[in-house]
Amino acid sequence: MRNKLKLGQRIITAWNVLRGKDSILNFEKWFRNGRSIFWGQTGGTLATNETIFSAVTRLSNTMASLPLKMYKDYGVINNRIADMISNAPNQNMTSFDFIRTMEAYRNTEGNAYALKKYNSRYQVESLNILDPSRVEPVLEEGSGELWYEINGDNGRYYVHNMEIIHVKHVHTAGFKGISPVKVLANTIAYDQEVRKFSLEQMDTAIKASFILKMATHLGKEKKEEILNNFQQFYKDNGGVLIQESGVEIESISRSIIDTKVFEVEKITKSRVAMVYNMPLIFLGSFEGVSYNSMEQLSIDYLTNTMTPIVRQYEQEFNRKLLTNGERLAGLYFKFNLNALLRGDMQTRGEFYFKMIRSGGMKPNEMRALEEMPPEPGGDTLWMSGDLYPIHEQAMKQRKGVNGT
Repeated sequence: MRNKLKLGQRIITAWNVLRGKDSILNFEKWFRNGRSIFWGQTGGTLATNETIFSAVTRLSNTMASLPLKMYKDYGVINNRIADMISNAPNQNMTSFDFIRTMEAYRNTEGNAYALKKYNSRYQVESLNILDPSRVEPVLEEGSGELWYEINGDNGRYYVHNMEIIHVKHVHTAGFKGISPVKVLANTIAYDQEVRKFSLEQMDTAIKASFILKMATHLGKEKKEEILNNFQQFYKDNGGVLIQESGVEIESISRSIIDTKVFEVEKITKSRVAMVYNMPLIFLGSFEGVSYNSMEQLSIDYLTNTMTPIVRQYEQEFNRKLLTNGERLAGLYFKFNLNALLRGDMQTRGEFYFKMIRSGGMKPNEMRALEEMPPEPGGDTLWMSGDLYPIHEQAMKQRKGVNGT
C-alpha cells in the first residue's frame, strides 16, 4: 500500500471487510467452508505421495490432539473466547479440525491464514480459514506495518495483521513462509520417475517371455504362424506348454522390481524427514532402531519439532485474540505438551509417586492430569517423612520433633 492509512480508515476498512457489510466484498467463495483443502499443486502432491502425506498427517494430527486452554496464574479460565478456540473456532469446524487444517496448510503451502470475524459488539465470534494462494503479506509504506493483501473474487482487499492469524514455516526476508513441498520438488519428481519406471518394469516382468529355438530355418510367414499357434496354445492351456521334437523352449526370467527402487524410497523418506524436521521412524523406517532409541527419538520429536510449532500458535493466539489488558492481567493460551509425554502406566505411576512424595505436585494436580475429579484435602503439598503436610506447623506436630 503506497499511502499510509489513518487509524479511522483502518478501522472502517477492517470493519467492512470482517463484517461483510460492503456490497462489493464477497469472501464466501474463498473461505474454506468445509471444502477439501487438498487441491492445486500441493493437493496433488499429497494425493500421490504417501511419504509427504504421512509427514503432514503426523504433524497435523499431533498438533490438533494437544489440549488447548486459556489460563491465568496456572488456573484454567472458561469464557467466551476460550470456548470458541477450544471447541468451535467457526460454525463448520471443531477445534481439532481447525488446528489440523491450519497445520496441513502450513506444511504444504508454507503458510496458513485464519481471518477474525466479529459480531455486532465487535467481539471475535469465529476464525475462518483462508486459501493461502490468495493471501500475500505486504508492508505499508511510511508506517512499516504489516498488512495482508487478499485477492477475493470481486477485487483486492487489505486486512491489518492483527485481524489475521498467520502461522508459517521458516522464512528469511518478508513474512511469508517457505513451502516444504516446493523445497522437496526435485525429490518428488525423482521419486515419481522411479515409480513410473518400476511400474513399467513390473508390467513387463509379469508377462511371460520365451525363446523358441527351431531346428530348421523358417520363412517369415511360417514364423508368424508358429508364434500365433504358440501364443494361442499358451493362452488356452493356462500357461502349460508341450515341447515337440525339433523345438526348444527357453524361458526368459526377469526380476519384478529392481532392488534399487527400495534404496530410492529410503532416500525419499530421509529427505522428507529432514525437511519436516522429524525422526525417520515416524515415516515408517525402523532400521537399526531399538526401543530405548525410539523413546529418545520421540522426546526429540517433541522438543525440536513440536515445541517451536506450539509456541508459534500460542503467540499468535495470545497477541491477536487477547487484548493488552487481558494479557497484563495474566491471561494466556497454552497447549498442553505433557499430553505427549504421559508414557505407559508404569512410567506415569513412578513419576506421580516421586512428585507427590517430594512436594513437587499436589494430589489433585495429578488427578487433573489423569482427568479424575478432585478430592477433599488433595490441594496440599506433601513430603515424605512419611507424608506429612509440608507446612512448618504441621512438621512441628510430627512425633519426635519439637521445632527447636
